[in-house]
Amino acid sequence: MSPGDIDLKVIAQRAFWISQMMDSLKDLRLEEKTAFLSDRHKIAAAESYLRRVLEALFDIGRHILAKGFAFPATEYKEIAKGLSENKVLIEKEAELMRKMAGYRNRMVHFYHEITSEELHEICLYHLDEIKFLSDKLVQWTKRQQSGATD
Repeated sequence: MSPGDIDLKVIAQRAFWISQMMDSLKDLRLEEKTAFLSDRHKIAAAESYLRRVLEALFDIGRHILAKGFAFPATEYKEIAKGLSENKVLIEKEAELMRKMAGYRNRMVHFYHEITSEELHEICLYHLDEIKFLSDKLVQWTKRQQSGATD
């Protein structure tokens, strides 16, 4: 595998998907904790939206690594590591992304261990971190496409 061109369309599509899913999470009125926790449909929707947001974020990272660096990351934690090693993210940002990878893996493989309260807390207080990393990856890509150096 050799480096190629990062497809801005792919990045933009995934970033748009993240934005849509984040808006859908906000539509669940997360600030109304009792109402949220008593509605199994809201809980299921929140889990689905959050998982999709995380997967789209990692799709952006995987695309950057595969196309920009010929780095074939297959596991989510590898994506975070590769983004740090290739100076797309600083170590602190990559560590945050690594934690998100772990949470996404828990959602998929250990879903029975995630409580509704935990899901609520993450959706209420940590969506800004996902948005932050998404924005960082999009900004990095745009700088690379424009020929700017970091």
